[in-house]
Amino acid sequence: MNKELEKAIRILVKEFGKNRKMYLATSYENLPKVKIVNTYYWNRSFYLVTLESSEILQQVMKNGKVSLCSTASFHKFQGEAIKIGHPLKVENKEIRDVLTEALSDWYFEHHDESDPNLCLVQIKINTAFTYANKIGYKVDFSKDELNSFRFAPNG
Repeated sequence: MNKELEKAIRILVKEFGKNRKMYLATSYENLPKVKIVNTYYWNRSFYLVTLESSEILQQVMKNGKVSLCSTASFHKFQGEAIKIGHPLKVENKEIRDVLTEALSDWYFEHHDESDPNLCLVQIKINTAFTYANKIGYKVDFSKDELNSFRFAPNG
């Protein structure tokens, strides 16, 4: 991986490797839907916790193509949302451990892991736009390609 791509990934980890409110755009029955969700970025994916019966899960099960953008800046992402199941499933142990540690101040207050309807959604990022220090980064994760350029969000 080249140094510039590593730098862009470090920016994503710094900005989004914590509880972040994001706008999630889905499409359901040919209509766009946008909602605010809490996310956490880890290993080129965003994760969110929801319920099996949630509108979000119903929408992404029909059409997994989604977009995310941060609520307070110009960061944008496109990817594929995938239901990965209950946090206590053996195959979710690693991401559950990451989420419960990183979000320890509120995870268990808001999520009842004894509820069999609790569900993790992984959003595998295909493309991203992020920026730091007046440099914009367009990342294509599917090709490990990066385009960087001067970027001033407010001017």
